[in-house]
Amino acid sequence: MIGRLVLAAVGGAIGFGTARAVAAGRPVLDPQGRLDRPNHSGATVSLIEGPAVAAGLTAVALAAARPRDRFAAVSTTAAAGLLGWVDDVLETGSAKGLRGHLSALARGEITTGGLKVLGIPAVSLLAAAVARDPAPLLGSRLLGRCVDTVLAGGVVAGSANLLNLLDLRPGRALKAGVIAVALGPVGSGSAALLGGGILGTAAATAPDDLAGRTMLGDTGANALGAALGVRTALQAGRGELLGTLALLVALTLASEKVSFTRVIEATPGLRELDAWGRRPADPGP
Repeated sequence: MIGRLVLAAVGGAIGFGTARAVAAGRPVLDPQGRLDRPNHSGATVSLIEGPAVAAGLTAVALAAARPRDRFAAVSTTAAAGLLGWVDDVLETGSAKGLRGHLSALARGEITTGGLKVLGIPAVSLLAAAVARDPAPLLGSRLLGRCVDTVLAGGVVAGSANLLNLLDLRPGRALKAGVIAVALGPVGSGSAALLGGGILGTAAATAPDDLAGRTMLGDTGANALGAALGVRTALQAGRGELLGTLALLVALTLASEKVSFTRVIEATPGLRELDAWGRRPADPGP
């Protein structure tokens, strides 16, 4: 157990330090404020938090000892962050939500959101195929590998999408990531390292996020969700993967019909948790 906690602490330190360094470099990285965007209330916030989180989580993934774990974590986290960055900075098309992007793709319209719909699942499936060591299913190792690859890849891609859906209010997606880590087992090896990394990057970026000075954007939310998904894929059994994927699919489909924000604001407990720590943005100089 001590070894797992040490790995989690190492991941936390790497994630915190890297994310804090990138976020603190905003004056140099974005001197002209090209990453400034309006948030839900119309206030101007910076997207620098997204690259900070993606960089922090990728740095943690690079520290994984087992090569196939490292490949899975780095490829999914970096790809999700990069595709999210493309959507944040070069957004094209008016399609919104999974249904809108799929409809655009069906019409032959390639949008930046459509690239995420195609790219993140593809990388997630590849990472799952490399990282998982599946047990046979119905006596067939090949069938077991195929099923586990689909389930684990779906969890990674679904987690990336869900965190993006939650990133509609300051701190909400970061809180979801922290809660997901806290409610799950510490894990061992790379899973423990990633769990600590998620907590570390959240700790580094939460103050500015909750203050309404920065936001994750697609870059940070997709990367955070992908890291959560890989952490689950590395340690969950087949039944747990199936249950997690079913929940992710249900929530994604529900998001097409109902507003998560309205549900949260109407639910005691969730409402207070969502608002906890949130404060007005500093007036600045």
